[in-house]
Amino acid sequence: MIQYCNHCAATVVFTIPPGDSLARHVCPACGHIQYENPRLVVGCVAEWEGRILLCRRAIEPRLGYWTLPAGFMENGETTAQAAARETLEEAGARIAMDAPFAMISIAHINQVHLFYRGRMSSPDFAAGEESLEVSLCRPEDIPWTDLAFRSVSLCLEYYLADRASGRYGFHEAALLPA
Repeated sequence: MIQYCNHCAATVVFTIPPGDSLARHVCPACGHIQYENPRLVVGCVAEWEGRILLCRRAIEPRLGYWTLPAGFMENGETTAQAAARETLEEAGARIAMDAPFAMISIAHINQVHLFYRGRMSSPDFAAGEESLEVSLCRPEDIPWTDLAFRSVSLCLEYYLADRASGRYGFHEAALLPA
């Protein structure tokens, strides 16, 4: 919870400001409204010769579980730049971005996960600081029971179905609390 105004440091109140329909953190001293919005997690399904790049997490949440290279988008970058940066940071792989592929809303944790399709520029990869190891997996070798997040499982299901059909689309979904 936000307690203090980031403009004047006065204690804020949680109320519906005039002209709004949702409660916000409002400063009664200076009138500043501090908005909290969902965070954008961006990643990539990166392929090399039919195999998919996966990272085993070296950090919480879900330490030791496998995921696609992904992370929080930074200010000042596009979603495609964020996906490329996260893939380089977590998997040491450079990618050529194809297209946005899947957007998964996870309202109960205030996140939106956006995954791109991409191609590795070379077979080179290495675990970054946030990865214990990185692997190129054939579809039959994906560790489904050891995937870190439901959004990653869903994205991979969409991806493999599209790949089998020979046509890639854009997928949108929402995940509810488990």
